[in-house]
Amino acid sequence: MKTIALVWLRRDLRLHDNPALQAALAAGHIPVPVYIHDKAESNWPLGAASAWWLHHSLTALHADLRRHGSDLLIFRGEPLAVLTQIAQTLGAACVHWNRSYEPPLIERDKTVKQSLRDFGMPVHSHAGNLLREPWQLLKQDGTPYRVFTPFWKNLQKVSVLPAFDPCPPVLPAVPKTKLPRLTPAQLALLPRIRWDKDFSKHWQPGEAGAHAALTRLCADALLDYAQDRNRPDLPGTSRLSPHLHFGEVSPRQVWRHVQHWAASTPARGALAAAEAFARQLAWREFGQHLLYHFPHTANEPLDTRFNIMPWHTDYAADLRRWQQGNTGIPIVDAGIRELWATGWMHNRVRMIVASLLTKNLLIPWQEGARWFWDTLVDADLANNSMGWQWVAGCGADAAPYFRVFNPVLQGQRFDPDGAYVRHWVPELELLPVKWLHQPWLAPAAVLDSAQVRLGTNYPQPIVDLAQSREMTLGVWDRVKRQSR
Repeated sequence: MKTIALVWLRRDLRLHDNPALQAALAAGHIPVPVYIHDKAESNWPLGAASAWWLHHSLTALHADLRRHGSDLLIFRGEPLAVLTQIAQTLGAACVHWNRSYEPPLIERDKTVKQSLRDFGMPVHSHAGNLLREPWQLLKQDGTPYRVFTPFWKNLQKVSVLPAFDPCPPVLPAVPKTKLPRLTPAQLALLPRIRWDKDFSKHWQPGEAGAHAALTRLCADALLDYAQDRNRPDLPGTSRLSPHLHFGEVSPRQVWRHVQHWAASTPARGALAAAEAFARQLAWREFGQHLLYHFPHTANEPLDTRFNIMPWHTDYAADLRRWQQGNTGIPIVDAGIRELWATGWMHNRVRMIVASLLTKNLLIPWQEGARWFWDTLVDADLANNSMGWQWVAGCGADAAPYFRVFNPVLQGQRFDPDGAYVRHWVPELELLPVKWLHQPWLAPAAVLDSAQVRLGTNYPQPIVDLAQSREMTLGVWDRVKRQSR
């Protein structure tokens, strides 16, 4: 008679290339997939946009498991108590899970593992969410990387990843139980006020959606990825980030799929395109590496000089204008409005938006990180923290502090025809492209012809870009002198 193994699913909401599930099957167990919603699992509670994604991802996974003859047992509560109860009720022989890497989750998993083992329950954790574990890629002196390029060179040595077994077409049936399991709807993850009404036009959460996005990438965007990924007006990015965050596809699957595409595509530039994409996938790995080795960076700067940075303190009104996409800086407003409508923002625009907040407005990077955490469907603690600190100049591999993104020049370069701004800021739709990214400089006759009334139907700039840049650089010079 086969024994039962609990497979505790977390951010690995998929059936294929799921080492925890495969290990349970390989050992001859009946895998019982379990998801436990624990609101207290992190110092960063689940953001609203991520909660929307989680609802639909769990719904898709539940349906996938049912089609394979299995089921998903969903619970709410403290994981150790829930797992203990399920194990006792079903007579489980062991527990499997794929590792998490956020500091609070690492500590939670250690406690759960030790407690279950003390109870006599074997626990097996697996590497299922990264190409390499954070402790596997270190400098020659055994210390962690703080600069991306040498990290990337080391990661590139992962030329061939081991093959993985797909999920079998039929899984063993889950034993019936009277435990008070829940449905995804009963977790109450969806908003009461339906600000998410347009999300489903842009996303398909779940494993099938992840593989559809990967297929689209290779078919439509990958060959021109190196050139187009910085253009928010073009569909040049993978849009895989939320799928990777929730583990609907593994980075190993993505890596191998892109390598196979490069090897089978005769077009010139295929190998370079694949490498350009792999480099971006490596930034995700680098973010996890940094958070694992420097756990304080979720809330504090890696560069300790920024502990004395005199950020503005009376910034509530400016922060609100930034959050609403009413800064009067067109490409910044376009990015924020894209975020509101889709739960996502183009990466180039994320950098522009973050630079305005931290360097022109001198608002602490943590405020931006918290806002992105709540509004992004791909909100990931490691990458969110790394990205904001990179732009603010206080993290690993950070952009030099004197590098202040000029949103006008950035818009002119990466949205040259203005299609992105016109789409998300329709108030400016009729402006000629010469003035679209800097309407405050447009002649009055041009504004009148385009029906733009600055300060009425579109705001005046929140800040003078040139003056604020010089002010911020002066502040940084004083910080450097004080830190010597």
